[in-house]
Amino acid sequence: MRLLVRHPSVTLEKITSRSEAGNAVAELFPNLRGQVDLCFSEPSADSYHDCDLVFFATPNTTAMSQAESLLEAGVRVIDLAADFRIKHIPTWEKWYGATHACPALVEEAVYGLPELNREQIRGARLVANPGCYPTSVILGLLPLLANQLIEPGSIIADCKSGTSGAGRKASVGSAFCEVTESVKAYAVQGHRHLPEIREVLQTLDAGVDLVFTPHLMPMIRGIHSTIYADARGDADQVQSLFEDYYRDEPFVDVMPAGSHPETRSVRGANICRLAVHYLDAAKKFVVLSVEDNLVKGAAGQAIQNMNLMFGFDETAGLEAPGMMP
Repeated sequence: MRLLVRHPSVTLEKITSRSEAGNAVAELFPNLRGQVDLCFSEPSADSYHDCDLVFFATPNTTAMSQAESLLEAGVRVIDLAADFRIKHIPTWEKWYGATHACPALVEEAVYGLPELNREQIRGARLVANPGCYPTSVILGLLPLLANQLIEPGSIIADCKSGTSGAGRKASVGSAFCEVTESVKAYAVQGHRHLPEIREVLQTLDAGVDLVFTPHLMPMIRGIHSTIYADARGDADQVQSLFEDYYRDEPFVDVMPAGSHPETRSVRGANICRLAVHYLDAAKKFVVLSVEDNLVKGAAGQAIQNMNLMFGFDETAGLEAPGMMP
């Protein structure tokens, strides 16, 4: 909502919440006073049929129960959850513990990473917005895989996220006094974003496999992914290859050689900031990738996809730089 209210071509029509239905949006989000005058309403697919687009910022398995009727009514859909991200239905059902309600739509859905699927997104009715961790990892690896610079089965992604990745619901594990001054890994045996990352990267190289370990950090926003892979051949041109690969991308910033990007530099912005290093003694590449998990990792990327779907300027509503301090 914060991003959409400044978009020159968008009008917010309905904002739904089962728990907040009837309450003013500005009561829950006082930063939107004077910007959003709507009240939350109960979710109802029929009430969306006059909209051009519906964003599903809902728990997994919600969008798949409504997407078909909305598409039949001519409403386009962007799902910020995981219902349409993984093409292989048995894999999705294994990791998400449910039977998929509309597997036929999964094949149609376009994976909403503009840097990979821009042209397909332009013509899409249904977009699966990528996960936050996958966005940072995939963007960090695309130039290396595209140029066959790494051993595809050697990838290790060591990733850190702020607590907002767990949502707003109160829980002991994400309470301030439990998280502050501490760092912990979680889901070491398998995180739901692992099969998503693997499947997308295997479209570039069928030999891709990886170890992916997420960590919880004592901060609100941000993802920092440190990605390791064994190098193939000459690494002399890797900096220029990254710069060339992302030269025309409005929301990927390749930093100068030797840089170490910080999560605070992308806070509130729809930017993924990258730095690539080569360790000569170990013959490994190390890619550092930072993003705001709530913006380029979620809402901002969803709006970027909307812009492509409706023929708007891709950067519309997303031009604001990060917030420091």
